[in-house]
Amino acid sequence: MAEALRWTSQDTTLALSGDLDRDSLLPFWQQRETLLKGKQALDIAALNRVDSAGLALLVHLYQQQRRSAPSFTISGASERVKTLIALYNLNDIIPVV
Repeated sequence: MAEALRWTSQDTTLALSGDLDRDSLLPFWQQRETLLKGKQALDIAALNRVDSAGLALLVHLYQQQRRSAPSFTISGASERVKTLIALYNLNDIIPVV
């Protein structure tokens, strides 16, 4: 069973935890603009699981935020997430640290 996606906001960083997959991302998607307003970073270190839908969401968020915050970063990517990014050949589209 998927663990609910949760988020917390600290200063200019939004942190995600739980599972980021097709079954859990809708509530976040519906609030994304409000949640990311003024954010410079997205911390995904506490994500347990990311599927292809979750990865697509991360790509979208990164590209969207870079328009208003050119220094926006995604940090805390697990080896699994980095592997997904490499498998889909997205390293130039969504750099993660």
